[in-house]
Amino acid sequence: MAHKFKELQIWKRSRLFCSQIYDITSKFPESEKFGLTNQLRRASVSIPSNIAEGSSRNSNKDFARFLQIAIGSAYEIETQLIISTDLKFIMDEELKSSLSELEEIIKMISKFKSTLI
Repeated sequence: MAHKFKELQIWKRSRLFCSQIYDITSKFPESEKFGLTNQLRRASVSIPSNIAEGSSRNSNKDFARFLQIAIGSAYEIETQLIISTDLKFIMDEELKSSLSELEEIIKMISKFKSTLI
């Protein structure tokens, strides 16, 4: 039943997005190291990690639950990016680009999840 997560586009794309979040947060103020920087990085790592962990489960229902957690992390990132823009840590263009990619990842995960149920 286990899926080969490294072959899944949702895993590949969310892994690349994680790198983008690390790049974005590397420009945040040092004072945010344990605040938004840490939260954004942890949430971005959570997406591909939950896809990988869920793929090892014995049932599609379990895998779908982990995919739902990954989607939750994506919405957490969306909120934190908007807050980062409010605080002027990132510019509107970077926000739009990041949110656009995040929206695509959410759609892909949701679509994949619907094939499991």
